[in-house]
Amino acid sequence: MTYEATPDTISADSLERMMTTAESVSGHKAKALKKRNGTADDDTLTVIKTKRDWATWTPNPQRALWLAMVLPGAGQIYNRKYWKLPIFYGGMMGCLYAMNWNNMMYKDYSQAYLDIMDDDPTTQSYNKFLHLGKQIDSSNEERYKKLFKSRKDRYRRWRDMSFFCLVGVYALSVIDAYVDAELSEFDISKDLSLKVEPAVIGGNRPCSLLDGSAALGLQCSLTF
Repeated sequence: MTYEATPDTISADSLERMMTTAESVSGHKAKALKKRNGTADDDTLTVIKTKRDWATWTPNPQRALWLAMVLPGAGQIYNRKYWKLPIFYGGMMGCLYAMNWNNMMYKDYSQAYLDIMDDDPTTQSYNKFLHLGKQIDSSNEERYKKLFKSRKDRYRRWRDMSFFCLVGVYALSVIDAYVDAELSEFDISKDLSLKVEPAVIGGNRPCSLLDGSAALGLQCSLTF
């Protein structure tokens, strides 16, 4: 027996295939629209960034070290020790001021010493260091030469010392930032205690103190 498909059967199959194709195309368009609008698909995991808990946060020693080396005081800001900033910045500003002042005085006394040592009467910058009414003549010239030279050398030493103090304050700020970050996890609970009490040293018998085989002393005990 031969089976022939009727027009009604062909139309139903074609209609079902067209509906399936339309649903697939609609699904792809919806996914593309979600991606374009920045919305995640239902099967995509949503990542939520957790807020940092400053109560339990501890600084990284290496990061604190590099920040303090690049910018003075940045390590203290990273460690959240803001009260140390006036100390280090005040020390640096004081050293810079002292270095600038001593350098200015060194240049003035150097020029005064050069002027008093030459034979040119037009170069008398040393007169601004003399008291009112004082004059330099042959009777006191040698004394002023020694005075200007000693003050020139003194201000030069103070200028160099101010520079080394500035470097020392900078190095101290770097070391402080690193050590502070390292000790951020150090245990400072109440279990840490140091106890000092009197004790008998070198005696195991009750009458040790009487026969001189023991002595009284202090005993230190550390609990941690």
